[in-house]
Amino acid sequence: MTTAPWRDPALPAADRVDDLLSRMTLEEKTAQLYGVWVGAATDGDGVAPLQSEMTTDYDWDELITQGLGQLTRPFGTAPVDPALGAQALARAQRRIADAGRFGIPALAHEECLAGFTAWQATAYPVPLAWGATFDPELVEEMARRIGHDLRSVGVHQGLAPVLDVVRDPRWGRVEETIGEDPYLVGTVGAAYVRGLESAGIIATLKHFAGYASSAGARNLAPVRAGVREFADVTLPPFEMALREGGARSVMAAYNDTDGVPASADPGLLTELLRERWGFTGTVVADYFGIGFLQTLHRVAGNPAQAARVALEAGIDVELPTLKCYGKPLLEAVRAGEVPESLIDRAAHRVLLQKCELGLLDEDWRPEPTGRIDLDSAANRALAGRLAEESVVLLDNPDGLLPLAPDTRIAVVGPRAADALAMLGCYSFPSHVLTHHPEVPMGVEIPTLLDSLRAELPDAKVTFAEGCGVSDPDTSGIEEAVARTAEADVCVAVLGDRAGLFGRGTSGEGCDATDLRLPGAQGELLDALVATGVPVVLVLLTGRPYALGRWDGRLGAVVQAFFPGEEGGPAVAGVLSGRVNPSGRLPVSVPRLPGGQPWTYLQPPLGLRADVSNLDPTPLYPFGHGRSYTAFTWEDFEGGPAAEVDTDGTYDVSLTVRNTGERAGAEVVQLYLHDPVASVTRPDVRLIGYQRLSLEPGASARVTFHFHTDLSAFTDRTGRRVVEPGALELRLGASSTDVRHTARLTLTGPVRVLGQDRRLLCEAEVSGEVSEEVR
Repeated sequence: MTTAPWRDPALPAADRVDDLLSRMTLEEKTAQLYGVWVGAATDGDGVAPLQSEMTTDYDWDELITQGLGQLTRPFGTAPVDPALGAQALARAQRRIADAGRFGIPALAHEECLAGFTAWQATAYPVPLAWGATFDPELVEEMARRIGHDLRSVGVHQGLAPVLDVVRDPRWGRVEETIGEDPYLVGTVGAAYVRGLESAGIIATLKHFAGYASSAGARNLAPVRAGVREFADVTLPPFEMALREGGARSVMAAYNDTDGVPASADPGLLTELLRERWGFTGTVVADYFGIGFLQTLHRVAGNPAQAARVALEAGIDVELPTLKCYGKPLLEAVRAGEVPESLIDRAAHRVLLQKCELGLLDEDWRPEPTGRIDLDSAANRALAGRLAEESVVLLDNPDGLLPLAPDTRIAVVGPRAADALAMLGCYSFPSHVLTHHPEVPMGVEIPTLLDSLRAELPDAKVTFAEGCGVSDPDTSGIEEAVARTAEADVCVAVLGDRAGLFGRGTSGEGCDATDLRLPGAQGELLDALVATGVPVVLVLLTGRPYALGRWDGRLGAVVQAFFPGEEGGPAVAGVLSGRVNPSGRLPVSVPRLPGGQPWTYLQPPLGLRADVSNLDPTPLYPFGHGRSYTAFTWEDFEGGPAAEVDTDGTYDVSLTVRNTGERAGAEVVQLYLHDPVASVTRPDVRLIGYQRLSLEPGASARVTFHFHTDLSAFTDRTGRRVVEPGALELRLGASSTDVRHTARLTLTGPVRVLGQDRRLLCEAEVSGEVSEEVR
């Protein structure tokens, strides 16, 4: 029997796909361009925006005779036993392959933002917590584990990571981001991509691009960012994740920027992404994003026009289900309104990816092999380590922490005894199980109250909720005050409840009007502080909240960003002293609930000045975090003022020594200050960092190899340039805690950079660096 060329694994993948496409009908090619969402709710509350309005009916048996591009969330739509779900997915894939002429299965995708969003799968810390670790290697290890879990049940593509840079912390999806700095977001995000892709899973970068810059921090609001902000803040993490991570898919964002929806922007999705950046993978729509071109953006008059606009822009796959790329697109092609070449272009990209995944091979098998365990002991241990590294000690002025082992502790607050306090909105329990209250959690998630009792068995621990998360009822505060008055110390556990579309205080569609603590939590904290008993504030949140009202009035402040299923023991370990806190803020913590939006990437007019009575200076700056040990920064080598060519390099180095009595981790951060430029520049911005774990008395030397490409910015003409003139390289423990400065003068002509510009500041470490210590 002669094997058709498209089935021959010895041929180049592109040649195989060319042969296959030449044999396919218009219907069969178009079928590769959409997904189907089996079991998606068509009424009531959904897990995607306007889900009930945008979901359409179809005949499954008839549909799959033409083939199928994608299967949407077979595990993330409803609770399903992982082993049974894997078998059901395999059966569905067999049906799809057997129904079509070519036997091509669908590509299955899932959400995996903070772990595989499936029942009984590990719930890792949210991305904002990844940013707090300043530890890309650990994030890469987590993503690799997530990828192996996805592969074990037959999933091919993961819809993560989120590479939006926080521009306004009132935005509900801050918890899904890695932080407010593009270098931190890019390096940590690229590490996640490397991990997921190393497991054979297609990583999907989202949301491309500008989504987090929405006006008023409102979900799906217009974006009014200028071209330089877009080029220098919004885009670099995506470029880094493609070049340094190797992502094979990109998701178009919901927003419009200056009137042009991302899903209808060929300048973004084709000219920039493919022609300038060289991307060869697939561009997928965010859920219902193509239909929204008609219903929300009104740049299309019907589904067929929306399909044409999206295809022309460069979107290859409609997700989560067919609405525009199905019958409306077919009819438009037959009517001559859409050229078939656009179908061919997108289908070639989709089939090329399937070919690379082995889905076109004759020996393809969908049945799972091996034991399926989505919450293994190794997964939980890694989730715990990531949680521990992410906890930020904001303040501990009098050394109240660690807590004495035999003290009397009043644990107070609405987040202390709720397991969901540890989870973000894209965890399965918060995302899906709220619609299935009869189903158990599926994974063990200790509360902070239970964890603290286990951590300090000799302590006398009492509890009072005090108030709810978001309601204004203050009737429980009296009991909380009474419990606190009987204690030596109060641990106030406050924060967010993750949810979707207004069903939480943090999460997709849960935007905030200001940065006050939700509900009556501020009044509760006031009452606790008024008792005179020292108060340790523990925040379990998806965004930073304004804490200036309590500045100088608290015994200690601990910040954790939805730290996952092992977050309770991690935070309790910090309170007891078992864990030495080493997290650093990936977002600034504001002093006042007004004076926002604000991130630390501000030009001079964005900083405090006498021209306004509003002071936007944060209470705790980007990069800030304290420890239970002490570090000295010695032997700085940056030299006196030096001249460097605009295409040159310069090294700065120093030695960090742990002078305390216990092991700990320090994060050395390298910032750039550009005193004079042809356009306004951020006063400082991160261009490098290195996490160092040191035993007591140990030291390590870190050297940053700075290249002038890292000083580049977008000038008035839209070129990315390195300009001659003065620069400062600042080594600091935060964006404001500068320890050493190297002053440079760049000489030579203005240099225009191309796509081969350097994106990373390499760091070299020598000395007594240990394995991660706690």
